[in-house]
Amino acid sequence: MRMPALYLSHGAPPLVDDALWTDQLARWARDLPRPRAVLVVSAHWESAPLMLGATATGVPLTYDFWGFPERYYRVRYPSPGAPELAERVAALMPDDEPVAHQPERGLDHGAYVPLTVMYPEADVPVLQMSLPTLEPDRLLALGRRLRPLRDEGVLVIGSGFTTHGLPFLRDPRPEADAPGWSREFDDWAREALERGDVDELAAFRDRAPGMPFAHPTVEHFAPMFVALGAATEPERPPEQVVDGFWMGLAKRSFQVA
Repeated sequence: MRMPALYLSHGAPPLVDDALWTDQLARWARDLPRPRAVLVVSAHWESAPLMLGATATGVPLTYDFWGFPERYYRVRYPSPGAPELAERVAALMPDDEPVAHQPERGLDHGAYVPLTVMYPEADVPVLQMSLPTLEPDRLLALGRRLRPLRDEGVLVIGSGFTTHGLPFLRDPRPEADAPGWSREFDDWAREALERGDVDELAAFRDRAPGMPFAHPTVEHFAPMFVALGAATEPERPPEQVVDGFWMGLAKRSFQVA
């Protein structure tokens, strides 16, 4: 069973209170084949060399956010560990890509927030992997190495946000109008994805309108390239499943075959 690979605009913990987003993500998950396991690369874990998180069941979540109501720190997601997947990921890496382990690091919110909507029973084994670099070419290569996992029933997810200019937002309401830089960047990304133009996307720092406001730091766009690299046919345009804005940020999300 070949699984797709996904790029999700995962959002902050309050996104689980957004009825539209949760409905979109839950319907998307229902349309997917059921995965044997999930491998998540989140914008919220940058670490080199490549790091693999907890593989034991029951490791507490990583609440890597501040200033939110207490209820967001009480969320639990006791998904099974995935030690066999960790071994498989390590085996797929070349000699010049060392793999380290951080067994005490539980899933961060870039991983567990969408998974609480997609697989709310927490009954699918999950492994989180760090972003070892922010360079698109290296992340595309990493995705290519992970591609065989898709034929083994593993759902590969890159979790970020299509625009993430938090310092430049002026209206904190979820329904706020998107700033011009967010709309312009999102339109550019949509058109590049429609063409399957990975080279254009990889040059986003120089070519995308709305920069650097859309991504004053680039870690939320970087996971996209892991998903694109894992595509069976890299030149085939991804299926763009979710679009629109939340708090003015573009939540465009897609899957590759």
